[in-house]
Amino acid sequence: MIRRLSLRAVRRDEDGAALVEFALLLPTFLLFLGIAIEGGRTFWSYQTTITGVRDAARFLSRAAPQDICAGGGSLGGWNARLTDIVRNTQGGGTLFPSSIRIDGVTATLDCDAGSFRGGAAPVATVTAVLQIDYPFAGLFSMVGAAPANVTTVVTDRTRILGA
Repeated sequence: MIRRLSLRAVRRDEDGAALVEFALLLPTFLLFLGIAIEGGRTFWSYQTTITGVRDAARFLSRAAPQDICAGGGSLGGWNARLTDIVRNTQGGGTLFPSSIRIDGVTATLDCDAGSFRGGAAPVATVTAVLQIDYPFAGLFSMVGAAPANVTTVVTDRTRILGA
């Protein structure tokens, strides 16, 4: 026995409505998930870089000689060690995934003149350039947005106390 469905009965039938609603909302859910993951990853990377630059500046303040201004020295020889401090953990493992790069860590010296004991006060500035690539960039292209790399600079200053 074949049952004939009228047009009215077909319009009232709700079988598969949840599947259609899910298909309509899935791209939006994926977009919000991608934004949450990328936002958290970006924030974590930036905070980790800030901590590494601060640790490198503290190391430099104790390791560089206090009379560096009087001797006319520079901090250029410390850049490789400072890069290692910012990029790696104490055990030597890297802190960042491959899509996050530390492009360079540099240290500069300022000799602040003033009426300080011992002459000018040496102040070290440690600067790191961080570049973040987004692995979920293809997900954002679904809504017409294609984020480029984010490049940011993290800087910390500290007075050189000497070894």
